[in-house]
Amino acid sequence: MTRRALLLCFLSAVCASSQTPQGAIRDLINRESKAKNIPIIAVAVIEDQRITFRYATGGAAPDSVYRVGSVSKLFTDVAIMQLVEKRAIDLDAPVTNYLINFHPHSSNGRPITLRDLMSHRAGLVREPPVGHYFDATPRTLEETVRSLNDTDLIYEPGRRTKYSNAGIAVVGRVVETLARKPFAQAVKDAVLTPLGMHNSAFQNEANLAPHLAKAFMWTYDGRRFQTPQFELGMSPAGSLYTTLPDLARFVSSLLAGGGKILQTSTLEKMWEPQFGSNYGIGFRLGKLDGLRTVSHGGAIYGFATDLTAIPSEKLGVIVICNVDSANTVATRIAQQSLRWIRAARRGESLVPLPETEPIPNASALAGRYGEADKAVDLTARNGKLYITPLRGGSRAELRQLGDDIITDDLHSYGTQLNTSEQRQPALKPAAAPLAFRSFLGEYGWDFNTLYILEREGKLTALIEWFDYYPLTQVSAKVFRFPDFGLYPDEFLTFTSEGARLGSASAGVLFPKRSQSLGSVFRIIPVRPVAELRREALAATPPQETGPFRKSELIHLRSLDRTIRLDIRYATTENFLSTPVYTKAAAMLQRPAAEALARANKELAAHGYGLLVHDAYRPWSVTKIFWDATPPDKRDFVADPSKGSRHNRGCAVDLTLYDLRTKKPVEMTGLYDEMSTRSYPDYPGSTSLARYHRDLLRTAMERQGFQVFDNEWWHFDYKDWKAYAIQNEPYH
Repeated sequence: MTRRALLLCFLSAVCASSQTPQGAIRDLINRESKAKNIPIIAVAVIEDQRITFRYATGGAAPDSVYRVGSVSKLFTDVAIMQLVEKRAIDLDAPVTNYLINFHPHSSNGRPITLRDLMSHRAGLVREPPVGHYFDATPRTLEETVRSLNDTDLIYEPGRRTKYSNAGIAVVGRVVETLARKPFAQAVKDAVLTPLGMHNSAFQNEANLAPHLAKAFMWTYDGRRFQTPQFELGMSPAGSLYTTLPDLARFVSSLLAGGGKILQTSTLEKMWEPQFGSNYGIGFRLGKLDGLRTVSHGGAIYGFATDLTAIPSEKLGVIVICNVDSANTVATRIAQQSLRWIRAARRGESLVPLPETEPIPNASALAGRYGEADKAVDLTARNGKLYITPLRGGSRAELRQLGDDIITDDLHSYGTQLNTSEQRQPALKPAAAPLAFRSFLGEYGWDFNTLYILEREGKLTALIEWFDYYPLTQVSAKVFRFPDFGLYPDEFLTFTSEGARLGSASAGVLFPKRSQSLGSVFRIIPVRPVAELRREALAATPPQETGPFRKSELIHLRSLDRTIRLDIRYATTENFLSTPVYTKAAAMLQRPAAEALARANKELAAHGYGLLVHDAYRPWSVTKIFWDATPPDKRDFVADPSKGSRHNRGCAVDLTLYDLRTKKPVEMTGLYDEMSTRSYPDYPGSTSLARYHRDLLRTAMERQGFQVFDNEWWHFDYKDWKAYAIQNEPYH
């Protein structure tokens, strides 16, 4: 460990050891909120029947309402166990005793029981064909469960653990059927109201909706947007709305041995391992420092929750984050809170959590390490280093902890990078198999898009924004997920409508999303271009105060004749379908032009050259672009009131061409395409297209250019602020 790292750890230890556990927890929450860009982290510590610590970042109100996702399953399971206590049902009887019309296809005839369903051993698909996690159409619980009759079981009941939202929907339908009232009302009457959870419900009721906290989705390509708020048809599996105090009442009932809702003996049965797994009846079972824990996590659009209790200590904690897929953060805060509280009870000093730091010179570590299933890709982006396993899973940020490099982000913490693995040679990927080409693209919805891409010669799914899975081909249009992850051994079937996920016979349909066809992206201008041109030529650029360097625009090909031009704006082959230049030329300020020539020389060693689409752009053309573009597409054009870096002669639009064939190479999207495929870190397409895009980016960044946030082809030179906006046309 470095001397500086030792000093930091020492200082942290001094600060932590002098704190109360509440102070240490508060500091950890604030640190994680800032470091991970999570506006709200809400935490409650429950000791027996009291909340002894409560804190939230982001100005969250005491009555803020949160969606707690799969923590909802515990309430559904409790409602069933109440029926067990009344001898109204038998966990080991066929569930068809209570739902006579529930008949998913099974090959071995072994009936599914409630015990199977509640411990995730029924072998059902993860999501029902309707009413699933992606289904924004209002669905009844009856419709949702009935849709499972079209599916095949993925595994024989009892064979292996397979987490299933569909399974808990079936459990909830049993509650609804026996109660003879809608599920949401049945659980409110049986569980929520007896616990005093008056600000909780399995639907977004009128008294809760105004208090629902904002939550955020995010993507690998840099987007961040507010969450959808539709109700789930499979509501028993994930639709609870609640507050921190209300959820604490539920935890208190667990610590009291069932309290007002269950007998202690019943609760203990729920905490017994089922089928030799780490699931009880509903609860996930584990250990923390040798003590038994009962817990459940929750993940639903924009919210991540962890509920963990140590029954023997009468101690529990709830952590809720309002950023999608932040479950690692929630769990880490929960577990550390429990450790600190227990240490304080024993009179021990608090063991601090050292902070990780950015990896210096992250780009020097980029590359592929390891082989076969152990291979990982390390990617440097904006001073950060990310790791992505090739066998499947999610990407995670790597950071420095003393002499070690570990994962530390929303998805992962503490996995250590094996620095003994050799970096593999950076080889150009082969072209994607032709048989896969028709399947590549985007499926699903804006709020949850399924990407089908090619990686290492395999068709690969990127699902629920973050999880990569290589697919195994079963037949011409049918592929299978690997036996791990979110959808173990489920099928993906391509049809004329899209991609169907689930069993071989039925599943969730992800509709095929439209994408640009041809070689030129086009829009319909808001107004005629000729009219906009007259207005732009008569307008005046924004006034600026210097000082600025003297302009020294030079033609790019005067420095290197192997730089080729394809100036689309001098032709009709551009997004406006109208020429806006009278001459096909490309100029940059001399320092930028010389840097570009160096990048071109570097790329030649790889067999590529630069193909330039645009460089210096008169301000009047920027105004034409802005005024012609629909408002919802203006992320891809510069605001003329601020001017463009193109107007300063310090931005260039370009791609690669093959030096041997003289043809442009395959990229992840079209030039000037106004879609997410234009983002520099768009995850889809083929290995070869992403290789080309990243090779271009690396070469340009080495020479002082920075890729634009929304456009893989647009690069700004580092000194662009030193030059004034110009409006001189090409001569």
